[in-house]
Amino acid sequence: MADILKLNAISPLADGIFANCNYSDKIENPDGIMVRSAAMADYPVGDKLIAVARAGAGTNNIPVADYTTKGIVVFNTPGANANAVKELVICELFLGGRKICDAIDWVKTLKNEGDAVGKLVEKGKSSFVGGEITGKTLGVIGLGAIGIAVANAAYALGMNVVGCDPFLSTANALMLNPAVKVVATREELYKRADYISVHVPLTPDTKGMFNAATIATLKDGAVLINNSRGELVEDDAVIAALESGKLARYITDFPTAKLIGVKNAVCVPHLGASTPEAEDNCALMAAKQLVDYIDNGNIVNSVNYPAVSAPREGTARICVHHRNVANMIAQFTAAVSSAGLNIENMTDKSKGDYAYCIIDVNGTPAPSLAKSIAAIDGVVRVRVI
Repeated sequence: MADILKLNAISPLADGIFANCNYSDKIENPDGIMVRSAAMADYPVGDKLIAVARAGAGTNNIPVADYTTKGIVVFNTPGANANAVKELVICELFLGGRKICDAIDWVKTLKNEGDAVGKLVEKGKSSFVGGEITGKTLGVIGLGAIGIAVANAAYALGMNVVGCDPFLSTANALMLNPAVKVVATREELYKRADYISVHVPLTPDTKGMFNAATIATLKDGAVLINNSRGELVEDDAVIAALESGKLARYITDFPTAKLIGVKNAVCVPHLGASTPEAEDNCALMAAKQLVDYIDNGNIVNSVNYPAVSAPREGTARICVHHRNVANMIAQFTAAVSSAGLNIENMTDKSKGDYAYCIIDVNGTPAPSLAKSIAAIDGVVRVRVI
């Protein structure tokens, strides 16, 4: 029975997936971990830990690079919260075009005006006139599950939509409404967009991607919406652009002390995936991926190891994490052959500097086989199921 540690409150829908596991928040040396937002940089990794499943898309709270070197698979749940984030972005498009938040705050000041409220509302509403989104151009940066959902929904609302993603997959391209114009560079998107919604991960290349130089290339009065990561945007540059009018509004799901209270900065308290539906979807996906890996060695939606899945063939499965270097497969097959076992099926795929191999064999592998494979230079971890 696998031991699964729950580091955060996780939707109870995951409980059924872990019915055959020891699943709680009291596990001391787990085989797997379910996590949402808990910071894991200083988490003590036990000798049993083989996988961490993040019930969400981002994995910045997990030391992914360190876990990769230890053969610990890190899963996420891309697309599970896409609808929730999409709906928030649609709300923010309206908040970007119209001064709804300011208007609501102003109405609260009329609390004690009694019968005069109606007249005061009619007199004061002209201060909060805004524009419609229909006919405006939305630029979507990052066309993954969320970006595609946003682009398609915005087009359905009457917007012109331009998208940019140098890593756009064929599968994602097919899900994109044909009316969405895909451009090759962000610079081309910046020239066209009245609104920009960014949906990219935080990496060294994307950190601070919206800075003074970038913002200077945007259309005057553009609205910038950021529900991905706060660090994608430099606060000082945004504040200066809001003060000058270069940006009409900056809407973010990641408040900072600098941004709170700044005129035309709308700070949302990280509500992108905060719906019961999204939490349920993420928990179920993460739990299923974790259990499938523990029971069958299959990897789906890992951020640090390649996607490798295969139906079980033979009587045992050997799973090997290894560096992506030459001559590894030949050494694995030689070790299995020397152990007197027949290989029924084998698959090996790489992701960057690391790779993962599944070997199905007939017979019962002796402990010495796992040890001989583990001794091969470049092998990170071996597990026999």
